[in-house]
Amino acid sequence: MPEDIKKETIDNETAENKAEEIEIEGADEESTQAAEEANDTDVKEAESEDDAPADAEAKADEKSDEKKGLFKKKKKDKKDEQIEELNDRLKRQMAEFENFRKRSEKEKSQMFDMGAKTIVEKILPVIDNFERGLAAVPDDKKDDPFITGMDKVYKQMLTELDAVGVKPIECVGQEFDPDFHNAVMQVENDELESGTVAQELQKGYMYKDSVVRHSMVSVVQ
Repeated sequence: MPEDIKKETIDNETAENKAEEIEIEGADEESTQAAEEANDTDVKEAESEDDAPADAEAKADEKSDEKKGLFKKKKKDKKDEQIEELNDRLKRQMAEFENFRKRSEKEKSQMFDMGAKTIVEKILPVIDNFERGLAAVPDDKKDDPFITGMDKVYKQMLTELDAVGVKPIECVGQEFDPDFHNAVMQVENDELESGTVAQELQKGYMYKDSVVRHSMVSVVQ
């Protein structure tokens, strides 16, 4: 074999060997780099796994703190509780006082009406005597100044009684009502129906809505 061919063959083999070495070195470098990257990834994952419980614990702590804060907000202060208790007690006392005031006014009004009714009962016989005396005056004496004066006093008393709520009970010609009339006798009367008041023997009076004295009457049979 000629020397040129041998030299060329040797050079080709040398070039091929170098190429293989370069490829092997590149492959080694790539594998080394890949291994390093894998190691880095494993380290990061391990770190993230290590950090995960810490993050979870931190979040749990934050939630517990928030719950504690809400609990503290919901829990009332002792001063607020005392203020609410005092306000509630004051409202109750005011309501009790208002009920007491209304009850006292009602009792006072009832006592006043009872007292007024008692006084009216005592005055009515005086009114009856005025009426009997004026009815017994002869016709020729009715213009006498004394009789005229007594008549004015009688009418003034009736006016004052009417002003405070004392009024006479109407009975003649009315149907007999035991709530207002006291029947002491029965009479015959063709002009009136049975059960009708025919005559008033003693005038009855009312004070406001209550009867002070029933009318004493005679009733048609």
